[in-house]
Amino acid sequence: MTAVAHEPTTPAEGLLDIFMSLDTPEGFHAELIEGEIVVTPPPDGDHEDYIGLIVSQVVRRSRTDMQFSGNKGLLLKSTERDPKDHVIPDGTFAPTALRLYRGADSWMPSDGVAMVLEVTSTKPRMDREAKRHGYARAGIPLYLLVDRDASSVTLFSDPGSDDYRQLCTVPFGTSLALPGPFGFELDTTDFL
Repeated sequence: MTAVAHEPTTPAEGLLDIFMSLDTPEGFHAELIEGEIVVTPPPDGDHEDYIGLIVSQVVRRSRTDMQFSGNKGLLLKSTERDPKDHVIPDGTFAPTALRLYRGADSWMPSDGVAMVLEVTSTKPRMDREAKRHGYARAGIPLYLLVDRDASSVTLFSDPGSDDYRQLCTVPFGTSLALPGPFGFELDTTDFL
């Protein structure tokens, strides 16, 4: 029996085929967001410092034990004209009791994810808009955005069909309440 190459039947399938066949340089990662392929270089030290500060507070202070995964591929619902979004948040938190990451594929569904974390970098519009909409469409309860250009942290909550219905933004140096299952005040003093 001879294998026959699959020909994409729609532009969305063709784009997904191209995306899945990408061979990005080491340290870079590629995402498919709202029909656009985005390749991101390795993060700088400040980017990683913000993530480390948040993760250490979650581990020490969260009311619910949380597992953290840096750069875990998530499959998200997308608009009708685009293939499923393939995103790689800077951080993903899930209750440890779920063991969500055990046995997960490289691109896993977002069911059970309690919060995603993004720190703005070279393409802040993606973090501020496109990814926010994708995370809301997927029903991820909380989206924490560290916006380095604005020197602020925003918590998006109450996901709707295409966006979050609530948000709270605080400047660096101010505390931000993280609701359940976290249930603590995130201290951003060290972000300054």
